[in-house]
Amino acid sequence: MRVIICGAGQVGFNLARYLSEHDNHVTVIDQSAELIHKINDRLDVRAICGFASHPDVLEKAEAHSAEMLIAVTQSDEVNMVACEVAGTLFNVRTKVARVRAQAYLEPRWAKLYGSERFNIDLVISPEIEVARSISRSLTVPGAFDMISFSDGKVKIIGVRCTADTPVVNTPITHITSLFPNIDICVVGIIRGDQTILPTPNDLLCAGDEVYFAVAQDRIVEAMRAFGHGNAESRRLLILGGGNIGLCLAQEIEMHHPNVRAELIEKNPERAEFIARELRNTTVLCGDVLDSEVLQEANVNVAETVVAVTEDERVNTLASLLSKRLGASRVLTLINNTLHAPLVISLGVDAVISPKKVTVSKILQNIRRGRIRSIHSLGESFGEIIEAEAQELSGLIGSLAIEINSPCKIIVAAIIRQGEVIIPTSSTTIKLEDRIILMVTSAAISKIEKLFSSRLDYY
Repeated sequence: MRVIICGAGQVGFNLARYLSEHDNHVTVIDQSAELIHKINDRLDVRAICGFASHPDVLEKAEAHSAEMLIAVTQSDEVNMVACEVAGTLFNVRTKVARVRAQAYLEPRWAKLYGSERFNIDLVISPEIEVARSISRSLTVPGAFDMISFSDGKVKIIGVRCTADTPVVNTPITHITSLFPNIDICVVGIIRGDQTILPTPNDLLCAGDEVYFAVAQDRIVEAMRAFGHGNAESRRLLILGGGNIGLCLAQEIEMHHPNVRAELIEKNPERAEFIARELRNTTVLCGDVLDSEVLQEANVNVAETVVAVTEDERVNTLASLLSKRLGASRVLTLINNTLHAPLVISLGVDAVISPKKVTVSKILQNIRRGRIRSIHSLGESFGEIIEAEAQELSGLIGSLAIEINSPCKIIVAAIIRQGEVIIPTSSTTIKLEDRIILMVTSAAISKIEKLFSSRLDYY
């Protein structure tokens, strides 16, 4: 498939890398000669220096033969116009635009998008997606990530092991014997700079970030096995009143009425604006690096502190200060994911990456066919795929354990007639089963053969 990506920043670069690795013909457009040079040096894609919404630049990128355009430049307006030009002049079938400004995203302006107006098929707001991601994690204290599959029946949860975690130094295959009430499948481990698709005999170690699959109704028992038995967060402190901070506060007011939230914003005018927009959130004007301001916001009794200012250095320092002042858990937004291991080593409980959230959201929404959902766990790791076993797939009657491939594929869960099954050695695949798999990039071709379907895009 031919794809044009407008914007060679972190999101554009990662989308280009991912799509090119999966046998797509990718062209990247950006105004920055430096970013285009980086793309040419590191990726096997075509890169063009130019203004992404100009018809002549899109023509040079062969938009007339492209099936998809993904616009993720730094300008909302360029992204929107690029989609319009691609659809109107070049009949590009699928157009995706990243839009940050909340003024474009208010529900009352929803008619702005569609085939008869701005020709955009999918609008992605990083701020909204990050806010939703944080909001979901608040329901499971101790989790740094939580991903839903099969209409919420299955969760992939990320937790961090410490020396006090009950399952530390335990082989994965022994976890259920130590904790008979839990039923999980460990699908991934991040250990320092290593990303591991584990085997049943692998040990969980202190410092590991562990991803596991679990049925929605077994989450509480599973989290207890990892040393997290607390209830849902009830007191939240948000540091930073930018778009993400405001979106998060609105998300909390809408979906978590039992959570008491406070927000700190340094700019007086912005703080006043936020206070007018929110109903049940206390808004303080002050510096998040000022310990007196944090104490005034009762940071010592906050179950979760989320640092989402526009400066990731401020986020890191404010998170560490909050932890020192008594906060139970701190989440920090950083844009450079290479810094994540360092930030975690300093004592931050979880890192939030807008780039990762945005890339995953785009990938989730442009799949088709038997692939119902896909979520990227990050660079050089792998994807979690939800697919349906149909008659022509050749999987019917196979043992789930036969699909597993060391360090490449793990069958995490099966949904059969609404029931969640964590596979055992005797579990077989049946017609119309929904199968959730952890898959490395190197194993994509095998998955395509198993399901008799390419992992195509719209």
